Amino acid sequence: MGDRAVDGKEPAQAVRRASGGRPSRRRLSVDERRDELIAAALELFSDRQPEDISIDDVADAAGASRALVYHYFGGKQELYLAALHSAAKQLSDLLKPPAEGKPLERLAVSLHRYFDYVEEHAAGFVALLRGGPAYRSGEVGEVLDNIRNLVMQHITTAIGVKDPDPVLRITLRSWMASVETAGLDWLEHRDLPRTELERLLVDHHVVLLDVAARHDPEVAALLERLADDTPG
Repeated sequence: MGDRAVDGKEPAQAVRRASGGRPSRRRLSVDERRDELIAAALELFSDRQPEDISIDDVADAAGASRALVYHYFGGKQELYLAALHSAAKQLSDLLKPPAEGKPLERLAVSLHRYFDYVEEHAAGFVALLRGGPAYRSGEVGEVLDNIRNLVMQHITTAIGVKDPDPVLRITLRSWMASVETAGLDWLEHRDLPRTELERLLVDHHVVLLDVAARHDPEVAALLERLADDTPG
């Protein structure tokens, strides 16, 4: 079924005025139309709780009809999941650390890419991390867990650790939570230069490892290796 048979109204961004004043529309593929609806949903989910957003809200934001939204997603829960998957994939693609460089340099590169995403895809970032309580279980919870597990893999790869022991795992997860919180706070206030925030978080990472090293000799060895790799 084509968009014209499903849409109740023309998408605003797809309409332009021809020389004779008659509207013409840009034809979108199925994937392009779906991505357009997801983008509109991400913007809404970044500002309000999912339970406060209706299919009509998404349709209005995308310049489409509620019938079109149901046609592609079946309902709000499916749309919310699609939006989260989209945000998670964008973020995971960015966070792969470079293959070369010293551990903290590689970590700093991944962190810089993370904040590239935070800045350029603020709607997706906020929607990924701020879901209503009713949406924190089931598949939504799995999406969040999967992206955090992937981030953990990227971090351990960057610092050259394959299987972190409990003390290191807890330390790294604590740092990840700090980075997420810092991203949300920075989007809200933007009163600290991004480069300074990134340096602060790398130093925060080292300080947390220093504390953990007092409790675990393996973390102490890791910290010593990182110190040796740090430029003087």
